[in-house]
Amino acid sequence: MRLTDSPHPMALAPAARRSSLRHAWRMGLLALAVACLLTACGKPVPADKQDYVGSWESATTLLVIDASGRVIYKHQPKPSVSKSLDAPIKAYEGNDFVVGVGPVSTRFVVSVPPHQEGDRWKMTVDGQELTRR
Repeated sequence: MRLTDSPHPMALAPAARRSSLRHAWRMGLLALAVACLLTACGKPVPADKQDYVGSWESATTLLVIDASGRVIYKHQPKPSVSKSLDAPIKAYEGNDFVVGVGPVSTRFVVSVPPHQEGDRWKMTVDGQELTRR
């Protein structure tokens, strides 16, 4: 039987319909659990790290840190090479912060924390000097 030939769930026998509905219910619960995991894992930026919040950039990097603890990162050192990430902050360790979901994480090494130079805010993350816009 091809996928397009499968009968509508209401056309199935009662036992098959119950099985189909149970499967749909489980898949819905799984999707809900994954969505909750992705949105609820972030740690809001603490008071002593509020200077980190904002949109930071260099010629090759964009780093957005939301007050809720969400991080969006895009790094493109060459047109054919790029890295990107959109995940919650899991932990703060000194000046660094760890971003990820579950066992998958990335550490952002902050060698120079946010500071003001004239009228601009700067910080150095993973060796890249970034300026807040």
